[in-house]
Amino acid sequence: MSTLLEQLKQYTTVVADTGDFERMKAFMPQDATTNPSLILKAAQLPNYQTLIHSVKAKNPHQSIDRVIDALLVAFGIEILKIVPGRVSTEVDARLSFDTEATVQKAREIIAAYEANGIDRSRILIKIASTWEGIQAAKILQAQGISCNMTLLFSLVQAVACADAKAQLISPFVGRITDWYKKSLGATWQDETHGGANDPGVVSVKNIYNYYKNFGIKTEVMGASFRNTGQIIHLAGCDLLTISPELLAELQNQELALQPALSEDLAKNSGMARMVIDEKSFRYQLNQDAMATEKLSEGIRLFCADIEKLEKILSN
Repeated sequence: MSTLLEQLKQYTTVVADTGDFERMKAFMPQDATTNPSLILKAAQLPNYQTLIHSVKAKNPHQSIDRVIDALLVAFGIEILKIVPGRVSTEVDARLSFDTEATVQKAREIIAAYEANGIDRSRILIKIASTWEGIQAAKILQAQGISCNMTLLFSLVQAVACADAKAQLISPFVGRITDWYKKSLGATWQDETHGGANDPGVVSVKNIYNYYKNFGIKTEVMGASFRNTGQIIHLAGCDLLTISPELLAELQNQELALQPALSEDLAKNSGMARMVIDEKSFRYQLNQDAMATEKLSEGIRLFCADIEKLEKILSN
């Protein structure tokens, strides 16, 4: 029997979720994603110090935010030597509520890749799924710059991203599960709340079904997994971005795998079409305590890690 990872690749595009490009070679993913936390982690490893020193040497008189951008692009270029598809590079999370600045930063990142001979078709600009971020994606997509909408925890965010014609969304799984585990406390039971009933799995499944039911072209890439069970219950999703640790677990298991999601099943879901404008987006997001809290927390954490990365590079 083939491994779980080999079987998963038959139904879903597997994406490596790491800034440590040396580790992803063993799993042969199609694409790769990064974020400030992953780049910060990789930047502290000994085997990446040469790359960091090279970036600093090539940008001796640039501002620290320009050096950060150069480093993110440098990691992306190295990753693209390994994966045949695309890499996601994230816009500074501190711009999450500034549409104009997000658009400008995205253009700068694309320009840096193109200056190094990388076609923009291989780049996804990663943007937080705030209202302002989604409006930035709408502008960028119209200009031929593909966007990956991250920190997405709710259907209302997903619908707004689809309306903006975003190339791809990254609905989170594990962080949703974390919130409900904490909220339910002692009443959480893996037998009841895990598996196919895991709230993170259910969230992504609902988004997938909505998209496929209405023929929406935006790709769905489940993200932020805590265990292989969550991955198994989302087999069939367009893409899944998975950490090296969980990729290794999937590679070492030989259980039979069947797709849990499919377009045929989605078209029988009976979901109603949602109409979203700024007022309804903000209201519905506010009414979802989990999505509101996790979006805010995610932005804060990414902002903190960017600042830590700046200190490392300044030293």
